[in-house]
Amino acid sequence: MHSPVIEVHDLNIHYHSKPVLVDVDFQIPEGKTVGIIGPNGAGKSTLMKGMLDLIPTTTGYTQFFGDTLAKKRQAIAYVPQRGEVDWDFPINVYDAVMMGRFGHLPLFKRPTSEDHAIVQKAIKQVNLEKFVDRQISQLSGGQQQRVFLARALAQQASVYLMDEPFVGVDVATEKAIIELFKELKAQGKTIIVVHHDLNTVSDYFDWLLMLNVRLVAEGPTESVFTRDNLQKTYGGRLALLTEVTEKVSRANIEEDE
Repeated sequence: MHSPVIEVHDLNIHYHSKPVLVDVDFQIPEGKTVGIIGPNGAGKSTLMKGMLDLIPTTTGYTQFFGDTLAKKRQAIAYVPQRGEVDWDFPINVYDAVMMGRFGHLPLFKRPTSEDHAIVQKAIKQVNLEKFVDRQISQLSGGQQQRVFLARALAQQASVYLMDEPFVGVDVATEKAIIELFKELKAQGKTIIVVHHDLNTVSDYFDWLLMLNVRLVAEGPTESVFTRDNLQKTYGGRLALLTEVTEKVSRANIEEDE
């Protein structure tokens, strides 16, 4: 088993004294594609933001590569939910992607030819070459998501945290994101994704965190993505997931055989 790239210890987060995350504790091995799943209100996005110190935590801490976020920040890239971004901000695609290089630049220094080459490569990876001069407000939802993926790629991080990257994107963008996941994983990168579509969990992720305020299960997808864990995670809402749970049950039966 690979050494952990992320360790979360006894994480508790409250909003106005209401517990949103309770005693969450886990490790994520390096080089995995990790899905965070759970019902609405389970604390999935809250967990990711708490790990990144974007919101205050009540207790607990997170380590990246055995150290603090402050010391490893350059190695961590974050793609927020698209709805949290001010898309009216006057910036074009190229400059938005170049923001991913800022952590590598000395103070008051302009980007080098190497920085520009890295940005151009990232833009090409997400197929936005034709839109480099376009204002981000003029892009479709899928194109906007690709901009933030390109910015994360330009950062050349070791760990990528993405909050609902597939929401509101077209099929072509979803396929492009999955291809990026495969490419990043082949490079030994770790990808952590807040995800809601249970039908694609087994195809997209090799490691899973199942969350509902508390951590229900964690581990290899083939081991923890079971009907029993889904029931514990989604409770009464599981009736809405019959097709998924039947698919999971069939897969488990086939494995047993």
